[in-house]
Order: sequence, then structure tokens, then C-alpha cells
Amino acid sequence: MLGRMSLEEKVGQLFVSRAYGHSATDPDPADAEKNLAQFGVRTAAELVSRYHLGGVIYFAWARNTRTPQQIAELSNGLQRAAAATGAGVPLLLSTDQEHGIIARIGKPATLLPGAMALGAGGSTAAARRAGRIAGTELASMGIRQDYAPVADVNVNPANPVIGVRSFGADPQAVAGLVAAQVGGYQGAGVAATAKHFPGHGDTETDSHVGLPVMRHTRAQWEELDEPPFRAAVAAGVDAVMTAHIVFPALDPSQDPATLSHPIVTGILRERLGFRGVVVTDALDMAGVRQKYGDDRIPVLALKAGCDQLLNAPDLALAQRAVLAAVAAGELSEARIEESVLRILELKARRGLFADPYTSAERVDAATGTAAHLAAADAIAAGTTTLLANPDKLLPLDPGAAPRLLVTGTDPASPSGTTGPPTSVLARELTALGCRASAVAPARAVAAAPGHAAVLVCTYNVPDGESPQRTLVTELLATGVPVVVVAIRNPYDPARLPRCAAELATYSWTDVELRAAARVITGAVRPAGRLPVPVPGRYPLGHGLAYG
Repeated sequence: MLGRMSLEEKVGQLFVSRAYGHSATDPDPADAEKNLAQFGVRTAAELVSRYHLGGVIYFAWARNTRTPQQIAELSNGLQRAAAATGAGVPLLLSTDQEHGIIARIGKPATLLPGAMALGAGGSTAAARRAGRIAGTELASMGIRQDYAPVADVNVNPANPVIGVRSFGADPQAVAGLVAAQVGGYQGAGVAATAKHFPGHGDTETDSHVGLPVMRHTRAQWEELDEPPFRAAVAAGVDAVMTAHIVFPALDPSQDPATLSHPIVTGILRERLGFRGVVVTDALDMAGVRQKYGDDRIPVLALKAGCDQLLNAPDLALAQRAVLAAVAAGELSEARIEESVLRILELKARRGLFADPYTSAERVDAATGTAAHLAAADAIAAGTTTLLANPDKLLPLDPGAAPRLLVTGTDPASPSGTTGPPTSVLARELTALGCRASAVAPARAVAAAPGHAAVLVCTYNVPDGESPQRTLVTELLATGVPVVVVAIRNPYDPARLPRCAAELATYSWTDVELRAAARVITGAVRPAGRLPVPVPGRYPLGHGLAYG
């Protein structure tokens, strides 16, 4: 197959691009205009054909992910477009479906606990099962590569981009969960992608908007950051994604890891022995665009040892730059072929040459099934962490039908299909026998008297004074017991006054909030243990039980 491909077709295989619209051939007019403005074509099918693409990545903001059935139709349309090109190579369709706080596809697909929730549960069997369910549903929609699991070890509470996307702060625990998820995804026929190499867990800058610097020494990297990636490679992970971070101890050049030959080839390929596909993080992110122009970045990524070039901001420019580098002798055609061969082998391993298509029947049989939804609830039941319960307020007795007030922050659902969190929590508590109502924070203090407790959903409480801290302080002054439910980062309680009870759910989709409601009412005993320390308040592994 490689021998039959033109150089342009080979270069096209290296690129994975966004495309706008819910349909391969009939997008909404606004999406057709976006495709025309950015790519010079109106449809995703034309994009695949013109640029000989190796893959397409789905995003909610690109309006690719309305429903599982629609996604399957989009996938089939794109594969038909690929089959009609000269090379006839099937596409590797991908997305970021980490679950937890990063989910491109929502209900009626199954939404599962995310990485840090699984870390709190501590069960490799649960992590593997979650990966298997997620992979089965993605494959039914024609998506055969997931940019998960996150293999970063989150040791910095101020990390703005990883946080609960990580399994935790213990590198050995993270390594076991990463390997389990790799087995789950790939056992379902979906390529797993361990990210973000060489480790993004101790940064204070978001690589979407800046260039983070990792200050770990080489010895610290070997102890903290390397184990999960080594475990992923040992588990046979299909792909590893690079990080747009500078890591001076591994490469003093100040180049981001995505463009670093010492990191991608010297460490990932040679030290860890990885033989699979190396995919860049998105090339439209600021972290990789600070030092070089968009024409140089794809060339330098290939010279570093990367194979797949993800979401170039200017696809035509990027492809011209790679072709020009080959013509000038900066890149050899043999080097291009090394990457294309790895990509073709991955596609063959995932069965795309045998059958790249899916069907409506397959989607119905696999997506959001009763068994998968029940499994998600069972997995979530072991993840909610009870951090504090000094006066034994919890569990509440639903038999007494206590009146509860639920308030706090209501972030948008990661997938746009669940929430708002305060309303969901109130609904679930009511279903369990309580009398719960959700109110806006502005009304909560006045409404609190007469309730058995006020539950406050908090979201990434900052240090110092903040509206969330003020709300909790004023609610405590009413004398009504206050229960803090940290619905994202578990560090919130350390930035608030001590309350009658404190819990961590690690995300705010319905499955995590259902689990929290069951813990609050005693329908489920709290079993989660902190997978990260909460500085100044709780150590790694902390978690209370009832009784």
C-alpha cells in the first residue's frame, strides 16, 4: 500500500484535522462557510479528498457530535470519502472522550467517572471496565482512536489544565490505572492514547494559552512522571501524545517537547522502547506556537520523531511546508514513510482495512445501554470521597424526609447534556426520600433557616477571599449545618471554613452527582480515598467511612 501512494498522499496520512459540521456532505450553511474560509472546501468529505487526510478529530464546538446516531452517519460519510480517494486508505477518526470533565459526546451515550474519580476508587478493574465501556460506545460510532487516558501525575494543586483529568499524585497508582484503561479501550477495538508526554502534571500554565515549563530534575522525572508512560508502553498502548511544554532537564534547548528530538526520539522511542504512533497535541495551541511559525512546526515535529500532526491551524500551509522540506532535503521521503507505516499498521490493528464502517443497529446495541449505565453508577459508587464529618451529620436519614437546600456553582456540563449540578443533586436527593430544592446563591442565605442542612456545590475555589468563600461563611452564620460538595478539584475545602461535612466528587456530570447523593443519604457507604493530597488539610489516601 505504501508503495502505491504518492508523496502527497503519504504526507496527507500524517495529518489529523478538524472539520466543521454534523454531516460529511451536507453541513449547515454556517459550517460550510467555516470549512470554506479555513480549508477552501465546503464539506468534510471534500476536505478528506483534497488533503488526503489520515484522520479527522471530532469536537462539539465544530458541531460534529450531536447524537450517537448522527456521529455514526458522519463517520460513514467520511470513510466513504476516504475510500473514493486515490490511496483509498480508511480514516482514523478520533476525539477527546476522557470522561469526567472532558467529554465531547454526552447523553444518550454513557458518561463515566473521570480519571481522578477512578483514582479515588483505586480499582484497576473499575478503570479497565470504564475504558472497555467507553471504547465499545466510541467504536459503535466509528471513532477508533480516543485521546485518553491521561498519564500525567498531578502533583501541583495550581495546575490549571490537568487537575482532575489525572488519576492522582502517586505515580505507581497512576501507572496501574493507566495500564488498565489502555487494556479496556484497546480491548474494545479503540486505539488508546497516553498523554501528555513527558508529563504535564506539575505545571502552572495552560498550554492552550501559554508555554508551560516543567522544573523537575531528571531524577524527579524518572520517579514521578515516567512510570505511567512506561506502564502504558508495557501495556501495548497504540499511541502516545506529546505535550507542548518546555522540560529543561530533558532538553535544554527550550523547545517544547512536541518539537524535541531528545524527548520524542531519545526518551520515548529509545529509552522507553515505544514503537507505536506518536501524535502531537493540537498544533493550534499557543504552547507550541511561541517559538516557531506555523510553517516550521509540522516539519520540526516530524524531525523530532512525531508521526501524526494534530489539528494544524492552517492545514494547507502545514502540508506545503512538509512537502517543501522533503524537496529541500530537510526531511527524507524515507522519514515520511516511517511515520506513514506506523499509522497504517495502527489502522490495520484496529480493523479499519477489514471494515471501516458502522451502522445504526450497532449504535443502538452498544451506546447508552441499560447495562452500561448501571455499570457507570456502580463504578461511581466507589469514588465519592467523604473528607470531613466531625459531628456525624452524614448520612442523613431519608426516612425522616429532611428538608435540604442545595446551592452553589453550576458550571456547564462537559458534554452539554447534563446538569445543572445543583438541580441534579437536589433531584437525586429527593428521589432518595429527602425534600431537596435548589436555589441560586443570591437567595441561599435568606432561604437557609428551617432546613436540616444546606449543601453547597463548589468549583475550583481560589485562595483568599472569593464569592464562594463568602457564601459558605454567610451560610455558616445562619446556624444551619453546611455540607460542602467539591464538584471539581478536591482542594476546595482547604480554601473554605470548616463545615459540618465535606465531600469530593471530582466532576459534576449526573453520574458523579448521583453517587454523591447516595453517599449523603447512606444508600451507599463512602469508599473513595483522596488520590492527591489537599495541602494544609488532608493527606494522600484520606477518606472517611460511616459507622
